[in-house]
Amino acid sequence: MDRQIELDGYFDTARCDIEDFKRLVDRNLNEGDVPHAERIEANIPVYRVDQLASVLQGQESRRRLMAEWARVLKDLSGVLVLKNAYLDTAPLDAATQIYNRIIEDEKASTGGGADHFAAAGANDRIWNSLQKLCLRAPEVFADCFANTAIDTVCEAWLGPNYQLTAQINLVRPGGAAQQAHRDYHLGFQTAETSARYPAHVHDLSAVMTLQGAVAHTDMPVISGPTKLLPFSQLYRPGYMAYRLDEFKEFFETAYVQLPLKKGDAVFFNPALFHAAGANTSENIQRMANLLQVSSAFGRAMEAIDRQAMSLALYPVLREKAASDQLGTAEIEAAVSACAEGYSFPTNLDRDPPVGGLAPETQKQLFLKALGENMSVGEFSQALIEQAARRKA
Repeated sequence: MDRQIELDGYFDTARCDIEDFKRLVDRNLNEGDVPHAERIEANIPVYRVDQLASVLQGQESRRRLMAEWARVLKDLSGVLVLKNAYLDTAPLDAATQIYNRIIEDEKASTGGGADHFAAAGANDRIWNSLQKLCLRAPEVFADCFANTAIDTVCEAWLGPNYQLTAQINLVRPGGAAQQAHRDYHLGFQTAETSARYPAHVHDLSAVMTLQGAVAHTDMPVISGPTKLLPFSQLYRPGYMAYRLDEFKEFFETAYVQLPLKKGDAVFFNPALFHAAGANTSENIQRMANLLQVSSAFGRAMEAIDRQAMSLALYPVLREKAASDQLGTAEIEAAVSACAEGYSFPTNLDRDPPVGGLAPETQKQLFLKALGENMSVGEFSQALIEQAARRKA
């Protein structure tokens, strides 16, 4: 695989080799690698949480289990299933009722939001279901998230002090499948943006988040549980490759799906090639709470008021651009030092990824304003409106 990194240290689509990818995923998970698993299905280890109670309670035994889960996610199949993560599914039923009310309320007020990797309207999505459930029904929230198995798998991948976010995904009968993809961070960037990040950042992206889903309904295969390609997270240029037709086509021939019961959970490396399946059932309303868990370390040291900085800098750069005192590269360098260059975190209800995978950044707005020669007042208003959309 080293030949995929040339001397410049960057990936691009031209260096993605489908035959290398096929060889990489053509392997089997061994039982000896997952001693705590009840069984292996389609190269995915399945753990019975009700059988791991004593393991989860012991300090050393829990650390051994976390080491196993981390190895599965990083070096082995890249995905694991927690059967009976909720032995008592009553809290999930209570949460489901609340989520259904939120869906109806939001459809009535906004018509629904944009979604990643699927056509608008193909499913119902609740952005920030974590906060919305907590504020509407804190007792239900407590019952849902006082879950030691979920806490353990999050800590296994990210260490303590992780930051949890969640989004409800409801796919109704007839709901189409997603396209194969990788997830946050680089998975939510365009191919052009991803290509600008050095190869080692592609490696880093996968260990900054953990993807998971808690089944709020039974999910037989006909209802379209997540399509997964074990071992695909091992392909280092995968954030470039998943966008290519030959990789998408191979995924559709090689993916696996495991049925889930209400109360089961699945967790996977965000670099794993995956996609929500098509709901071809006649009457199953497939609902999952999608958990996206982030490292506590993904933060800057200082709190910066970049909106105020952008407002102060804009008229200066506008004048320097107009008088040719600074070229395009110099202007972009100055804007990069000043403005927020990342779309997240944001309020995805008000600031959805319309027309792309991620909302417009402050930096993009700044450069667009310069390109369109906005007045200072117009740019100020655009910044204020953008900041308002991003607020929790």
